[in-house]
Amino acid sequence: MTTSEKSLDAEALRARVADVLAAHDPATTDRLAFLRARFDAGLAWVHFPVGLGGLDAPRELQSVVDAEFAAAGAPDNNPRRIGIGLGMAAPTILKFGSEELKQRLLRPLWTGEEVWCQLFSEPGAGSDLAALATRAVRDEDGWIVNGQKVWTSSAHTAQWAILVTRTDPDVPKHRGMTYFVLDMTQPGVEVRPLRQITGEAEFNEVFLTDARIPDAQRLGEVGAGWQVAQTTLMNERVAIGGNAQPREGGMVGKVAETWRDRPELRTPELRDRLVKLWAEAEAFRLAGSRLRQQLAVGQPGPEGSGMKLAFATVAQQLAALELEILDEDALRYDEWSMRRPELVDFTGRDAGYRYLRSKGNSIEGGTSEVLRNIIAERVLGLPSEPRTDKDVAWKDLPR
Repeated sequence: MTTSEKSLDAEALRARVADVLAAHDPATTDRLAFLRARFDAGLAWVHFPVGLGGLDAPRELQSVVDAEFAAAGAPDNNPRRIGIGLGMAAPTILKFGSEELKQRLLRPLWTGEEVWCQLFSEPGAGSDLAALATRAVRDEDGWIVNGQKVWTSSAHTAQWAILVTRTDPDVPKHRGMTYFVLDMTQPGVEVRPLRQITGEAEFNEVFLTDARIPDAQRLGEVGAGWQVAQTTLMNERVAIGGNAQPREGGMVGKVAETWRDRPELRTPELRDRLVKLWAEAEAFRLAGSRLRQQLAVGQPGPEGSGMKLAFATVAQQLAALELEILDEDALRYDEWSMRRPELVDFTGRDAGYRYLRSKGNSIEGGTSEVLRNIIAERVLGLPSEPRTDKDVAWKDLPR
């Protein structure tokens, strides 16, 4: 790292943004070409290393860069569409990937050229990820993987996946796992839709049949997949629960809009509930801002579990309140169709969709029950629950 890179401040970053804008006018430059140029200038993730989309700058300066590009009308990388890659895959690849993997994967991940999905949960290992059974067996050419994953968002559009497997069934479950990146377009990978209560198939189940993975696509040491996965999971919960929102952003804004637009439906009891939830949503938003400030000087910790838990709870209560405000109009749900959406759209859909889809908030990204255990043990310091399977080989566990 050069001296100038060590001493980067907000003004220096604004000057770098100005240089990119001068060389690549957003009004005339192809969107993808612009995003690639931004990445190559180190203005994608400013806290990432030089050459990998960053400048080794303080993380909190990212907001300066984003604001400058937004003010100039520059295109963004559609972060909602590629949230799994940005929020989960990228920090894990940066920490555990080889230099070759970082160079190959991070740029198209950030520009959105390659969408990512997460192959963690299984039919018999949802809340207890360490119980997973998908096997990876080593041979002279790498690894052969067989198994089934479930609840996989974006698998139908993904080029790459982060994948946790069982590589040693003869040791306790947390010690026999290994983490890979998987090419979703290769032979042996089958994606099937899972139709949800909304009528859509946003999630998928994925079947792996003799899928081959080169050892060069392994993240971390063999058998250390649990430790690698913790980096992913901590970042996932921050990505779901800690996103930046303006005041009345997201679900609370839609419910407040409904309240203002339909005065004939108001009652004192509904007003009191809305005010209470509005205050909770605002406290949650401000806590998220504080969490992002903490992230600027370190790695995500268990506090992200609290944010994700609060997000799920408030979102579900707001969705239910909106239905009560709308009364019989809430029964309308005109978009029941088998679609394969790329994005979950809470604010652009009707109240019926928001209510149904919010039910998944307390499952995805870690169930609320598991998150409460994490908060109790790792934040509050309470005794952990008794675990009788800690020292039992995975192959000997009842299933």
